[in-house]
Amino acid sequence: MSERLLVRLVRPHSAAALGRELAALELDSPAWGRLQEAADWYRIWLEPLDPTAAHIVKENLLAAGGDALLPPPLYAGVVAGGPVLLLGSTATLHQAVEALAQHQWPSLQAVAAAVRTALTNAQAGPPSLQIGPLHCVWGTRTYIMGIVNLTPDSFSGDGLLAHDEAVAAALDQARSFVEWGATIVDVGGESTRPGSEAVGLEEELARVIPAIEEIARELGHRVAISVDTYKAEVARQAVAAGAHLVNDVWALRMDPAMAATVAELGVPVIVMHNRMRPKNAVQEARLGGRYLGIHYDHLMADVVRELGESLELAAAAGVPPERIIVDPGIGFGKTVEQSLELLDRLDELRVFGRPILLGPSRKSFIGYTLELPPEERVEGTAATVAVGIARGADIIRVHDVREIARVVRMTDAIVRGGRQRERPGA
Repeated sequence: MSERLLVRLVRPHSAAALGRELAALELDSPAWGRLQEAADWYRIWLEPLDPTAAHIVKENLLAAGGDALLPPPLYAGVVAGGPVLLLGSTATLHQAVEALAQHQWPSLQAVAAAVRTALTNAQAGPPSLQIGPLHCVWGTRTYIMGIVNLTPDSFSGDGLLAHDEAVAAALDQARSFVEWGATIVDVGGESTRPGSEAVGLEEELARVIPAIEEIARELGHRVAISVDTYKAEVARQAVAAGAHLVNDVWALRMDPAMAATVAELGVPVIVMHNRMRPKNAVQEARLGGRYLGIHYDHLMADVVRELGESLELAAAAGVPPERIIVDPGIGFGKTVEQSLELLDRLDELRVFGRPILLGPSRKSFIGYTLELPPEERVEGTAATVAVGIARGADIIRVHDVREIARVVRMTDAIVRGGRQRERPGA
């Protein structure tokens, strides 16, 4: 088994999503019954396994009281390898894992280790994390990140570079965000809207560094400050100016120096899934723009695989895993339908054992669903935030902090039992 082993938690919340998983396994309607029987079980996807390993895994699951679904060609041994969907309770899977771990084949030992890690990540959750003045205890509350856009062309219409006093406007906005309940402010100087042009290094530095310095001077003891950039030098200077967190929309892939820089700086990093450069994207301009024609062989498998590659890149550079936050990149290189499915299946990212950030605010998948321009998407954003929290989001990145903070508090009261912790400096 020379290929990297893909491990996914499979948690489709709709019949359509479940049908796509069955189609990927080349299984038809008779398999529905087995999956419905296993509704309360874990479903763990492994890929690729060769036919012999797949049958041994299935035999061990059956012996423990679970099961494994194999595509017919893999079951018949007429292909070199393919996916296997494991079905079982926690006890069942642990029993099977222990048996596989004792096997002489390294490939089966690797399966055992991967399944054990996936179960631990899904059940235990990520360890707490210090981000500047903010102590994050994941699972106890949802943290709100307010967006400070120092751009002239933000898709949402809130770019502060249009102001004569952009730095003062950014500081004033950050003050309001903190007052309304934001625990993180995210300062960015390059638009990522469909069709936007890249910004040069010096221009991006000129936009964000003065604002970060002012926000840090007045609010740095009360709120965590994030810099939204994929450039290593911007990250370096932003942290020197007072930022506590790097938010990389290219998941450490665009700038070869970014992973090592984040490791050297010793700050947490957000790695976001992304496939499409805004300037090169096939898009529709109506309602602020949206991506079209983005191909994925399998949406969830591809997102998990590519995020996993970024986590490996971070680990190789020396970034501790507890300092990494994952973001599925809702709306980035995804169609409306893909963004909706990714939101509904957000909890599958728990396979990484990392905190999850969700950034749905005012995005085109909301606009095209409701037929509304960016400035009228607050209610749609609120709906996505509520679902996102229910599906496991730890941080919500939004423009409309005052309104969404109320949604977060209410949803937390339902989902998390109302457990809240004080804001830093409060």
